[in-house]
Amino acid sequence: QVQLVESGGGLVQAGGSLRLSCTASGRTFSTMGWFRQAPGKEREFVAAIRWSSGRTYYADSKKGRFIISRDNVKNTVYLQMNSLKPEDTAVYYCAVDVDYGSVYSPSAYDYWGQGTQVTVSS
Repeated sequence: QVQLVESGGGLVQAGGSLRLSCTASGRTFSTMGWFRQAPGKEREFVAAIRWSSGRTYYADSKKGRFIISRDNVKNTVYLQMNSLKPEDTAVYYCAVDVDYGSVYSPSAYDYWGQGTQVTVSS
């Protein structure tokens, strides 16, 4: 089992920044990822990081604005979100994959956080 605790969501104006955090506890895992889901839309991949190598992956539309990083000691992953746009408004979820599945697919992840709301006002 892996327990995930997220924090850092909130309300921000367009052009602003937020940093999300997600701390994992429990068994070991290979990957931590961030996904988001807006009302009426499917859950979509945002970014992921392979825990051992630190290799990062991003959705094309997030490259340059979002940065994923990790703190191995704290077992925490961060998502720094810059130049936020109203269309970034969504519930953001962190997730853990215990095997080396596809980082882009929600179905590859085994454990999910509770989600944190990010709202970007125009």
